[in-house]
Amino acid sequence: MGFMRTGEANNAAAFSNDEERWTAVLQRDNGADGIFYYSVRTTGVYCRPSCASRPALRKNVRFHASCEEAEQAGFRACKRCRPNSPSLAEQHATGVAKACRLIETADEMPNLDALAEVAAMSRFHFHRVFKAITGVTPKAYAAARRAQRVRDELPKHSTVTEAIYDAGFNSNGRFYATSAEVLGMAPANFRAGGTGESIRFAVGECSLGSILVAATDKGICAIALGEDPDALLQDLQDRFPKAQLVGGDGKFEKLVARVVGFVEAPALGLDLPLDVRGTAFQQRVWQALREIPAGATASYAQVAARIGAPKSTRAVAQACASNAIAVAIPCHRVIRNDGGLSGYRWGVERKRALLEREAQS
Repeated sequence: MGFMRTGEANNAAAFSNDEERWTAVLQRDNGADGIFYYSVRTTGVYCRPSCASRPALRKNVRFHASCEEAEQAGFRACKRCRPNSPSLAEQHATGVAKACRLIETADEMPNLDALAEVAAMSRFHFHRVFKAITGVTPKAYAAARRAQRVRDELPKHSTVTEAIYDAGFNSNGRFYATSAEVLGMAPANFRAGGTGESIRFAVGECSLGSILVAATDKGICAIALGEDPDALLQDLQDRFPKAQLVGGDGKFEKLVARVVGFVEAPALGLDLPLDVRGTAFQQRVWQALREIPAGATASYAQVAARIGAPKSTRAVAQACASNAIAVAIPCHRVIRNDGGLSGYRWGVERKRALLEREAQS
């Protein structure tokens, strides 16, 4: 998968003209399904772009924005691709969503047969579709949900053991084997809101406003941008309410200066140890983001394809939104499929400024 240079994607609005739509029909591109429909004058029917019927002559084809528009023009739905019914992709998405809800609400991990049944698929087909859409296996998804439950339950219980079992783990051993990866610190410390965790921080100023950099002994755990330094610090305290926040010394402030220098001049590069805390899927996305070179962009769909989960575009977007380490994990380099700038945790205008700066470096 290649990356788009900044600015090139702005002209890449998908299926924005009849030529692109006709190409999608010839290629039977299921990525165009639901975006537009086409009708054939000589048969009187309308189809999805991915319809397996033999292509009609271009002169007999018209394009429509919806089924209603095609039907109002006097065309009837194709009996082969059934454009007015949920597409196969939509059926798969609905089935996977049902399976996810079952995983999230069950006291114990449902077996693969039960998940496949609720999704109305065979066991093998379900496993393949689930991974294609979510980017992870059902087992990994369940593990991530249990991990989230642990994060939610630990502050509520007087003992770690109670929280572990209430979160769905069947034994202490299974949880402790992955606790560092799940929580980023000892479970008892996490339960206490970061008690015993020492986090150094410093707040500086750059052309994009205030910037907060925080780090544990493992590496940088936060880079945040904003207008109000106090609000940035409050956000850090909310994440680790009982951690020991220590103002950075001269050595640490040099690290902050490196981050600021990178914001101002991206060509300098930024190679710093990071303390990255997230699910396995999020970490795969964040690693892919770090591989996007300065001056280039990638769409959410391209990132999804790069990590081997082409149907998990929404999950990729959510992982970008969850990134707490600005610029070092460059989620600002990810744009919509049509080249537009989507939301950015630290403001779309900062995203635009970062991309323009990198394009000039």
